[in-house]
Amino acid sequence: MQQVTVASAQYPITEHPDFASWQAHTEKWVSDAAIRGAELLLFPEYGAMELVSIFDDEIRNDIRRQITELNNLKNDFCATFETLARKYRVTIVAPSIPVIENGLNLNRAFVFSVNGLAGYQDKFFMTRFENEHWGIESAPKQLTVFEAPWGKFGIQICYDVEFPIGAQKLCEAGAKLILSPSCTETIRGATRVHVGARARALENQAYTIVSQTVGEAAWSPAVDINYGYAACYTTPDKDMPEEGIISSKTPQEPGWLIQTIDFSLVDEVRRDGHVFNFKDQARVAMGLAHDDATIVVKSI
Repeated sequence: MQQVTVASAQYPITEHPDFASWQAHTEKWVSDAAIRGAELLLFPEYGAMELVSIFDDEIRNDIRRQITELNNLKNDFCATFETLARKYRVTIVAPSIPVIENGLNLNRAFVFSVNGLAGYQDKFFMTRFENEHWGIESAPKQLTVFEAPWGKFGIQICYDVEFPIGAQKLCEAGAKLILSPSCTETIRGATRVHVGARARALENQAYTIVSQTVGEAAWSPAVDINYGYAACYTTPDKDMPEEGIISSKTPQEPGWLIQTIDFSLVDEVRRDGHVFNFKDQARVAMGLAHDDATIVVKSI
């Protein structure tokens, strides 16, 4: 099988009275996507920040302390998505959540399948807000390729997709789909992510899919204003859409964008496309100045 149906979320940061309420809310989203035939579910960057709403006002207003408190919920957070992935027999890229590991505050997207926790991808490049105000730090440079029965995919979280190196290395390692969970405040921010995703699809003759947060969460100083939309892109080449835009959803409307993609079309473009972006990009030497990115492969 070379096809997969993906659900990409336009996700509102929702306020909850307690953890059980958040679990019920999350299950409703997963159930809705599964009922509509989705096999792979993509939630956005920092969607997990809605869990801050269950804390008291002191923690709600302290963006640095929130990291510690969310890290304390990490096991329960993961158990929730692991249970849902098994129950609905789907693969879930959970909303990214701040975690603390080896003394570093990291932005992490966990991946769950019917077999349980498959792995995670941490964010490499930090935005100014993350760096200068929040204390979220650049992760060790490890990229993960997730290997499913229908194909291989990788993750480039928000700002990461605006740089070529991660997607290139993931695609060189076999990925044909790059997922970009994102959280942006403005049309400009959302546009930067979408332009980056389209460029990565072109360069690698691959699919890219963006999920973004939407709406307002006035109670959260970290993710109070959100603008975004979900979209699916590919290279504008043989048997693909002429502009490389497969589908997108109206901005700011909560819900799922459901799209089936066919990896055999990527194979054909890479084999006999109008151009050979993927093959020719392999002739470009690209690296990080102070780190060497490594690749791991996880079966899901």
